[in-house]
Amino acid sequence: MKLIKCLFITYIAVGLCACSKTSTHDDAPEVAATTDPRALSDLTVAIPMGGNAFVTNGASGATIYDDNNYGLHDWTNLSATISTYFKVANTGTLYLGVKGKAQSGGSSTIRLTVNGQSFDMTLSGATKKNYYAGAINISSPGYIKVDLKGVSKTKTYIADLTDIMIGGPAAGTGLIYASDASNFYWSRRGPSVHLNHTLTSGNTYEWMYSEVTVPSGQDAIGSYYMANGFGQGYFGFQVNSATKRQVLFSVWDPSSGSTTLISKGDDVIDGNFGGEGTGGKSYLLFNWVAGNTYKFLTRIRPDGAGNTLYSSWFYAPEVGAWKYIATFNRPNTNTYVSSPYSFLENFINTNGYMGRKAYYSNFWGRTTGGTWIESTSTKFTVDGSGSNNQRKDYKGGVEDGKFFLQNGGFFNDFVQQNTTFTRPATGTPPGVDLSNLPTH
Repeated sequence: MKLIKCLFITYIAVGLCACSKTSTHDDAPEVAATTDPRALSDLTVAIPMGGNAFVTNGASGATIYDDNNYGLHDWTNLSATISTYFKVANTGTLYLGVKGKAQSGGSSTIRLTVNGQSFDMTLSGATKKNYYAGAINISSPGYIKVDLKGVSKTKTYIADLTDIMIGGPAAGTGLIYASDASNFYWSRRGPSVHLNHTLTSGNTYEWMYSEVTVPSGQDAIGSYYMANGFGQGYFGFQVNSATKRQVLFSVWDPSSGSTTLISKGDDVIDGNFGGEGTGGKSYLLFNWVAGNTYKFLTRIRPDGAGNTLYSSWFYAPEVGAWKYIATFNRPNTNTYVSSPYSFLENFINTNGYMGRKAYYSNFWGRTTGGTWIESTSTKFTVDGSGSNNQRKDYKGGVEDGKFFLQNGGFFNDFVQQNTTFTRPATGTPPGVDLSNLPTH
């Protein structure tokens, strides 16, 4: 028999006791949570599920909406797990509950679990209100994960919930959670992180080269590991689904005119993109493997007629040869390599709770005069989800002589943006025979 602990809160005068039990078994009996108004008054902070929650199991039976109708809806599956994340800066008691409603004419019992302790709440009726679950002790600051599961229901839908409610000393100043409703979609995607590479000034660079290694287990679906970024586009590879991976090379349209495809490699698919800007894209379906190191090569040069040509190649150790991706023409543009950078992002908002990491190494630029110059310094930056304190699960640094980027997964040891990192120089230029690269 598991040990049952009762936490007596300040309402002993009326004989009120909220009980919790440390257990890893979902079928273990639980003590029902109270709806006493004095317990409800301890729930002082609303954590919007629309920006901070994910269906982490049983996605076919529950949906998190991050638009104007934000929250947990369409919840029918008793096996679904809904996880909400927020970060506390204080220790002490943390009171927990939910805000929401059951289906009209019905009732449901749901289970809230955090730090190994579980509480049951029975929701009834179609009027949205707060329900108190219980209290736990927070012994150290950091991210908290609150899981919800359905225990029973009398109607089709288990509940509609808008917020996880918290309070107490642990919910004091310094809380981190997605609070900007207009950007819940981006907050759920998670912070994008970047390496802004430094190349020796006073040179004009026509080529850029880099290598990327994704460690085993860090290739979550929805990840984009961008290797060669420049002022007008980017080049890297992605995990698009459980069965699809691709190498992607894109160039944005200028303010006047449209980017067009000049040529492409065998099996490369081309088209246009929209959404976050417009432009030309090309991609190669390729089942790249976590743990292997892949090489990326990009050439940027004016064509002498007021336009700029962008070309990229990809090298996979499984193939043992450079693969030509494409060449684009960008009109009304006269440039060589500018603003070189790399990034790591998640592009599927429902997978924003998953973590990912990659190593970015051996970054070089080649001048128009034919000299390879190594970049050993980079500046770490993060997008608005991080800089606006919506999420703090991001970092970068140097490990084993390589730069790395990491985001997602709600880890605690984030790294301040605008930090500059320096890695040891390899001193060995890329061994690429530029005169014999495949082209069309």
